Amino acid sequence: MSFTEEQTDKTNTKKLEDLEGVISKAIKKVRGRKENDLCKYIPMNSGGYMHHFTLRKMKYKSPTELSSLIEKFIIRADRPLVVPPKQRAARGSRKKKDNLAFSKLQLERLLNMARLSGDKEMICMLSPKKSLAHTKRELIQSLRHEIVDHELWNAYVESVNAQQAMIAAGAEAMINN
Repeated sequence: MSFTEEQTDKTNTKKLEDLEGVISKAIKKVRGRKENDLCKYIPMNSGGYMHHFTLRKMKYKSPTELSSLIEKFIIRADRPLVVPPKQRAARGSRKKKDNLAFSKLQLERLLNMARLSGDKEMICMLSPKKSLAHTKRELIQSLRHEIVDHELWNAYVESVNAQQAMIAAGAEAMINN
């Protein structure tokens, strides 16, 4: 190890020790228990308070800057203020404005209108999706009663094809992994 590396090492150690002292003072002042409790009191340029990852990164990469921030916003302040959090983008709760929500009764009425008009596409869209087992049971029942229902047969074929496609996709995923 060269002389300059030793000097740099000593200065970094000294800065880190000084920073630890500043951090412990600040934690006592805000009545916190750990370093992360300080984040709420340090504002950021982008809005909101400092993220705990940023605090940890600054601790080792730029300890003097972090020390000055803690001094300015926590230690020198008469009463350290909690910075309001940054506004975040809404997640998941966004409602889609183009989709219409129908009640069960309204859907049944639409389905009946589609049946009366004979619109097979609308009937397929509005009909509740049935499992393969349920469709199979209905098909067997209709055959026992000697009733031929082409829509029921088509629903059965669709269910079988969908199940085979899922099995094939699962097998392909297992092969790729």
